[in-house]
Amino acid sequence: MKQIAIYPGSFDPVTNGHIDLIKRATFIFGEVIVAVARSAHKQPLFSLADRLAMVKNATRGMKGVRVEAFDGLVVEYARENKVRTIIRGLRMISDFEYEFQMALTNRRLAEDIETVFLMPSERYSYLSSKLIKEAATLGADVSSFVPSFVEKKLKEQLKLK
Repeated sequence: MKQIAIYPGSFDPVTNGHIDLIKRATFIFGEVIVAVARSAHKQPLFSLADRLAMVKNATRGMKGVRVEAFDGLVVEYARENKVRTIIRGLRMISDFEYEFQMALTNRRLAEDIETVFLMPSERYSYLSSKLIKEAATLGADVSSFVPSFVEKKLKEQLKLK
C-alpha cells in the first residue's frame, strides 16, 4: 500500500525551501499532495489560481507529487483524501513552538493523523515566503530564493522592474 502525505501551506509564493521539502518528502512517501490553502484570512499577495500554478510549475516532473487547493481544517482535508500523515517544515527553532502547537491541536482533532516534521537543507533554513516578499518589495534580488518564474511573477505583482 502506497503511503501518502499532505504538505499543506499557503505557498505565497512557493520558495526553494518549499521545493526542497517536497523533494525530501517524496523520498519517504510514495505520494505527496501539496495542499495549497485558500488562506483568505491571511490576505495572500497572490491569488489561489496563481499560487496553484506556481506550485504546479515548481513541481513539474517530480514523480509522486500532486498539487491541489483546499479550504478549512487540514485534518478534514486529510480524512477526505484518506491520508494519515501531514508534513510540516521546521526551519529555525522559532518555528518549533507554533508548529508543535498546531501538531498537538491537529492530534486532538484527529488522533489517527500524524504530523511529521522535516527540515530543509541548511541553505534554505532561513527562507520564508514573508521574508522573500518583503525583500522583493524593497527591490532585493530574490533569484536565489525562488524559481525564476516566481521571481518574475513577484516583480509583476509588486510592479517592480
